[in-house]
Formats: sequence, structure tokens, C-alpha cells
Amino acid sequence: MVRFIEENITKMLETKIISKSEVLYAGGDDGDTSPATKIFQDFQINEEDVGRGGGLIRSWVDSMRACSPTHLKPFDNQSSWIKEHPSALNMFEEILHESEGKQIVMFLDYDGTLSPIVDDPDRAFMSNKMRNTVRKLAMCFPTVIVSGRSREKVYSFVKLTELYYAGSHGMDIKGPEQNSKYKKKTQSLLCQPATEFLPVISEVYMKLVEKTKSIQGAKVENNKFCASVHFRCVDENKWSDLAHLVRSVLKNYPKLMLTQGRKVLEIRPIIKWDKGKALEFLLESLGYENCTHVFPIYIGDDRTDEDAFKILRDKRQGLGILVSKYAKETNASYSLQEPDEASCYGFFGTSGGMEKVKEWGMKSLQSLVAINANLQTVNI
Repeated sequence: MVRFIEENITKMLETKIISKSEVLYAGGDDGDTSPATKIFQDFQINEEDVGRGGGLIRSWVDSMRACSPTHLKPFDNQSSWIKEHPSALNMFEEILHESEGKQIVMFLDYDGTLSPIVDDPDRAFMSNKMRNTVRKLAMCFPTVIVSGRSREKVYSFVKLTELYYAGSHGMDIKGPEQNSKYKKKTQSLLCQPATEFLPVISEVYMKLVEKTKSIQGAKVENNKFCASVHFRCVDENKWSDLAHLVRSVLKNYPKLMLTQGRKVLEIRPIIKWDKGKALEFLLESLGYENCTHVFPIYIGDDRTDEDAFKILRDKRQGLGILVSKYAKETNASYSLQEPDEASCYGFFGTSGGMEKVKEWGMKSLQSLVAINANLQTVNI
């Protein structure tokens, strides 16, 4: 991802609930026919047949293994996948052509995209070089950080006031505080569609902390409008035990659901909101709803980013870029191989890179001014 920004971007200057494949569990059965409830009903049948939720837990653990990178195949053996999702580096000229004359809006995931994936989620720091790159990128285009972390937590990592932040998987959105030429449009922007769930998320968080104390390596994180159970440092033989403990808490909360990310279980409210809805909301807030002259670019590495990728693909607007060194099912149009931690920051020192970013931004702006002038002439 960093190489894409420095070597290439810099060269230029449905409303839906979480997808069926992503939902592991929805805690309740009130007659709802949503995908989450249907899956839960299937798991209930397994529970009755096997006892003690054996079928349900096995499904959880199978899904946990499936989303674990150690169980996926490297790119080298997936030439057909690469053909369907070519490298954004190799296809940059095509991306440049697609975005010509349009307003680019950048959406960036945090963990695994702006920072490396680390064992301790509290130490997922971005480098100063990455921070400077994102700061200068925001000088040219509206730039949004979209994360499953709480908005306050991801801001504490990024520390840039000129960005838009969408925390808690898009359930907590706030506009830039200063130094953004787009601030006037979104000066009082604040969107929190799951506020009513704050007490229950806090309650579940505390119960999960207590319940999972016996699992070495498990870490529970309060992300304000959702909670995360990290199992990256948990022995795989203990995943089933962890799943049992998480289920013992969630079964009493019918308005919450369980989804998965990269070695993390996410407890979220069952509402029609996700990173895709957050993307749509922000584009509308910026004045780009149903606009043919906007080009959103969303870069992310997690299953939760698929909601945003799908929005862009369905609308045939902009593009999604999956950051991963493994081939996996995705709605993204392009891919970037995940840089290894030893050398990923070496790409940031490109000489003159940011000057090229500014040049790209000016060219995009000039094209937009010309297009708008022509439209006004036609309207008159």
C-alpha cells in the first residue's frame, strides 16, 4: 500500500446488513428473517443435535481458521486470482486513465494498511514517514481513515487533524478539525448511528474481559460502538474454548452479532450500517452523491472492508484495492501484496514524490473546474 502511494499515486499528483459469509452469530431469535438470524437458526439446529453448542462452535472455529492468513494460499499459486485482481502497481496507468478529470476521495483502512499487523493491537503504530505521506495526501484530496477501532483510538495512532475519521466500522464518523480545504462542507460533521447501543457494548465488553481471562493471549478491546476479541496470540488449540466463552456472553444479547476479521472476533450491533454505508454517507456529506465526477479509492486489507469494495463495484464508481499477500475472495478490483515489516517503510523516501502528488491534485482540480464551467454554460 505504501509503495502504491509513494511510487504511483504520487506520480500523478443498498442498504444492507453484514454479508452472510461474514456473520458468525446473531444473538437472538425474534422471528427476524435477516441473514444473521437465518444463520443463527441453522446453528440452533446443530446445537440441539450435538449438544452444548458443538455444531455452532465448530462452525465458528472453522470460520476463524478460514480467515486466518496462515490457512490461505500465497499469491504464487494463484495466478488466476491475480488475473482477476491485478496489482494496482502494475495497472497504475489504467487507474490514472479512469480517474482523469475526476475528484479523487481517498479511503484508507488503518491496521494492515497504514500500519503493520502486530501481536499487540495497542502497539499498531504507524511510522512518521507514513504519517507525513498521509498528511500530504490529504492536502490534495479528501482523505478518510476507516477502521474497526474506536475513532479516538485510531486518531491517537494517526494524530492528523485534517483527516476524516470513521471509527467502529463506520459507526462513529467525524470531519476534520483544521487545515482542510474541505472543512467548510463538513465543519459540524458527526455521524453516530448506533448511539443507543453504547451501554450494552460497554456491558458486554466488561463481561468478555472477565470471561476470557482464562485464555492466555486473548485480548478484548472496547471500540466504543463495537467490541473486539483478538485471538492472534491464542494457541489454535484454545480457539474452541475461546469461542465457547464468547458465545456464553453473546447468547444473552439478541441485538448484537458476531463477525470476523484477521484473527479477531467483532461484536457489533445488528443495524444496517457498515464501512460501505460509511463510504456512501461521507461521499454524500462532501457533496458527491450521485456525482459522475468523483473517483473514490478505498484501500483495505480486512473482511470488513469488503462492504465498501462491494459498494464501489456495484456502482461501477472508483475502485477498491485489497492489501494482502494471500489470494482470497474479494470485491476489490485490484490488489497490493502486503509489505513485510522489515522493508515496507523503505518505499516512503521516494525523492520528489509529494511534488508529484501536488501536481496530480492540481491537474484533477483544473479538470473539475473546466467540467463545472461547461455544465454551468449548458444549464444557462
